[in-house]
Amino acid sequence: MISRLQRILFWVMLLSAVVMAVVLIRMRERAHDRLMMAADSLPLSAPSSAPTERITLLVANDLDGSLIPVDRSFPLPKDVNARARVLIQKLLEEYAAPKSTHPIANASGIDEVFLMPVSQQKGANGGPGEMAVVNLNAAFVQAQPSGIEPETLTLLSIIATLHANLPQITEVRFLVDGQQKDTLAGHADLTRVYLASDTQTAVRQ
Repeated sequence: MISRLQRILFWVMLLSAVVMAVVLIRMRERAHDRLMMAADSLPLSAPSSAPTERITLLVANDLDGSLIPVDRSFPLPKDVNARARVLIQKLLEEYAAPKSTHPIANASGIDEVFLMPVSQQKGANGGPGEMAVVNLNAAFVQAQPSGIEPETLTLLSIIATLHANLPQITEVRFLVDGQQKDTLAGHADLTRVYLASDTQTAVRQ
């Protein structure tokens, strides 16, 4: 027979488990809200007073599956996370433009980019390496043409563009609306960490 004390302990533990589950869910919701607020607080473009800089976009070409270096000049913010966000935004605008070599209808697909140190990696400039966590939005994912090649080219072009202009970025991970997603549009894996070196064979020399 179960004693009265054991029954009390059982119900206390059960109640504690339910309370902890509710608290964890609420904390997860708050973390997601903070992520979205941070994305909204940073500008998509640099302030007009920022100096114009020459940057290189690695634009995907669906005809031969390559990444083509394209030089552009525009102002960039000083904050490195904001710079990374603007670089990706400019790349996506290329894809939404008429006669794009890699058409994607939605040009506003980037919500946020966070950079964090990678302890055992060094950047191309010899300094410590960093991982870029790229938070795409669901509208961009829905606009992405499905297929292993177009999806992979989209990811590789983002990775290569980040590394070309911010050489300390050695790894990239992708989220969608602040959450991990299995694939971009049914094929390209979003559960893994991509290395900047993954893009080398695709870049047209």
